[in-house]
Amino acid sequence: MDAVADIQSEYDHRQIEISKVGVKDIRYPIIVKDKKKGFQHTVASINMYVNLPHHFKGTHMSRFIEILNEFRQEQLSLQEVQSILTRMKARLNAKAAHFEIEFPYFIEKAAPVSKAVALMEYSCKFVAEKSNKDVFIVSVTAPVTTVCPCSKEISDEGAHNQRSLVTVAVQFKKFVWIEDLIELIEAAASCEVYSLLKRPDEKYVTEKAYQNPMFVEDIVREIYKTLSADDNIIWFTVESENFESIHNHSAYAFIEK
Repeated sequence: MDAVADIQSEYDHRQIEISKVGVKDIRYPIIVKDKKKGFQHTVASINMYVNLPHHFKGTHMSRFIEILNEFRQEQLSLQEVQSILTRMKARLNAKAAHFEIEFPYFIEKAAPVSKAVALMEYSCKFVAEKSNKDVFIVSVTAPVTTVCPCSKEISDEGAHNQRSLVTVAVQFKKFVWIEDLIELIEAAASCEVYSLLKRPDEKYVTEKAYQNPMFVEDIVREIYKTLSADDNIIWFTVESENFESIHNHSAYAFIEK
């Protein structure tokens, strides 16, 4: 059988290095740690990149999928991600490897009064890089309810409220549970969001939110205070977006340390 030409490995005369080249939006089943049940099966969207030295014409795209497939039965932990990055660098002759994985995470959540249980979905993301230093970031986005303090103060009756999305991303020394980041976010809002509410629950969450009005600025500052006091956290960002109910725009706040 005649050898097949390897065009990607041919010399490129332009002498331009590419920072990231690879495959994007791979839909793939994964296993992640679950604080209550040990592990959870979900489906992720995965991006895998390496740097491309200036003398190569292209990278070998099929090798990314091959590497991912070698880990398909493994629980996706920090150690497994680092192993994937190491293999990417070696298999693709790269100095830097980058791995992004975004997935829905589900938690059984009981309503505050009726205790009716239903699954809540949260959006999670791991971002990892192996180059001259190792980077691993865990990001969690949770929906919450916020009530506007200004609206409450100036209104004779009621106050406008909205659903908000709060995202926390952290780098850490030791392990961090997804559930703990979710709990941190929900505690900083006017009230939590639930999948299933009976009428007594609706009364509870409406009144709780009204009694605890929060600007987007309040949310990011409250989370900042908690994360700053945690010796395990070495870097973090917090962002909050309120999908305003009386404006044709969102309110937004971001903070980093």
